[in-house]
Order: sequence, then C-alpha cells, then structure tokens
Amino acid sequence: MQHRKLGSASLEVSALGLGCMGLSHGYGPATDRSEAVALIRAAAEQGVTLFDTAEVYGPYLNEEVVGEALAPIRDKVVIATKFGFTFGDDNKQQILNSRPEHIRTAVEGSLRRLRTDVIDLLYQHRVDPEVPIEDVAGTVKALIAEGKVKHFGLSEAGAQTIRRAHAVQPVTALQSEYSLWWREPEKEIIPTLAELGIGFIPFSPLGKGFLTGAITADAAFAADDFRSIVPRFSTEALRANQGLVSALKKIADEKGATPAQIALAWLLAQAPCIVPIPGTTKLHRLKENIGAADIALADTELNAINTALAQIKIQGDRYPDSLKARVGR
Repeated sequence: MQHRKLGSASLEVSALGLGCMGLSHGYGPATDRSEAVALIRAAAEQGVTLFDTAEVYGPYLNEEVVGEALAPIRDKVVIATKFGFTFGDDNKQQILNSRPEHIRTAVEGSLRRLRTDVIDLLYQHRVDPEVPIEDVAGTVKALIAEGKVKHFGLSEAGAQTIRRAHAVQPVTALQSEYSLWWREPEKEIIPTLAELGIGFIPFSPLGKGFLTGAITADAAFAADDFRSIVPRFSTEALRANQGLVSALKKIADEKGATPAQIALAWLLAQAPCIVPIPGTTKLHRLKENIGAADIALADTELNAINTALAQIKIQGDRYPDSLKARVGR
C-alpha cells in the first residue's frame, strides 16, 4: 500500500483509508461486533493505516468498535473522528452543537471510547451556524496544545469557512463527498484546498455503493438504511443513472478491473493529497477496494473516463431537503 501526505501537513497515511461508519450506522443493523473488529484488523493487515469514525455513528458504538479493533496496534495507525452533535433522549435526534465546552466534552468521550490518549485527526462533523468557526478552530488549537489532538479537520465545509478556520488553526484535511457521481468539489473546494495545502478525504467514494454496480434500478432499501430517504436512490433516479454504471463497467472490463476499483483509482489520480475512505462490511469487498491502490490510470484512460461520463447527466439530489442546509456552509 502506497502512502500519501495530507496536504502540506506532516500527517502521512495509506493511499486508501477505511470508512468505518457502515459497520455500525446508516446502512441497516450494525455488523456483529466481533466481525466488525475482524474486518478493521484485516484492513490494517493489508496496509490500511487511516481509520475514520465519529461519535454520531451509532451514536458512540462505532468509536467503541474502532477502539477495540485498533488498541493492539494503536501506534501503527491514524484514527480520525468527529464532533459536532448532541443527541435527543432517544439518541436518534441529531442536534448541531459545536460550542467550545461541548467540543471538549465530546473529545473526552471519544478518547475513552477509542482507548487512546490522543486523537490523530479531529473533524468538525458539520459547520454549526450558531458558533463562529474561529471559536471552533481556537478550541481545537487549544486541544492540540494540550496533547489531546494532533490535527484539525473540517467536513462538508464551504470554501470561506475553510479559509477562516485555517487562519486560526491550520486545517490538515477536509472530508466531504466526492466521486464520479458527485464532482461539485471540483468547482471551488479542491482549488481552495490546493492553495492552502490541505488534504482531501472523500467519503462515499463509491457513491454509497451505487458505483460498484451492485445496486440495480429496482433496488429497495429498508427504513433503517439512509439511502431510503436519499432522492438519488429513488427508483426513478436509479433507473436514470444506470448509464453511469454501464460506462464504468465498460472501462473496468477493458482494464481488467471492477467498477469500484476504477472509481477509486480515478479519485486517486485527481491529486496526490486525495485519500478516499471507502467503507464495507465484507472482507472480499475490502480486498477489492484495496486493490484499487495498485491501479494506475494513464492520461488517455482518464480522458476516456471523463469523456464517457460527460455525456451522462446524473439524476437526483444527494441529500433530502432536511439535510441540504448542513453542507457547504
């Protein structure tokens, strides 16, 4: 597994990380704990060093699983987690909260669940419009000075927010959605990151599973699967977007790879500071995803991919209306 540096920071990680959310949250029932621990450890054995989690995944359960899995090799891996929410009495309602005192409370909880004395990369999960980003960055700066955090990150933040935060405490990485079917970051976010020397961690690099080709036009999602409320996964949108998968599969067949591997290899080719974090609950998918790090796409192949995809108009929003306001602030 090759390694990459996140922007101009000193943080070096594997070219592909592991997004751990789906093991506990978002896509149906949580994976059996022993199986989840085994999968995370298998990723580490295959060269993955960046593991992404958050207190909201569960809530709390995912951090506990990640902490248990990585405790024996803590000094060999990079753990990224996130703060930014409080939860209702049923632990289901997510309420934005990045007040400085809450950040400190959240960090103490994360340290305990992750079984560590320092968080390698701490993200603000979503921008809180009620708290100036300078206050957020200042709080994380103090936590870094205290030795509880090593690096500061933002998630789904807008370009101006990134600049304001970076002026207070250098931002090591931005985590936002980016893939062959969501290329909005190319307009303003990626140029801003390049200018400031900030790494980019794309989540949902496989389009929440769609780019693997395993989701058909007639797919149905359970009520506890986040995709059940995402417009892009409606029957109409899935049917309209199948052309993207067909084009990707054709390119993959020519390369002797899978659609998922081409989607990940394409992301890796966009910039040397991009580190996708595909998630999975299956060991064979983990191996498949990791194999993408060994696929080099020539300029002619990248041009062919861009040409093919430019002819396809993606249908459906990536978030329901209730969540749109939380991104791009």
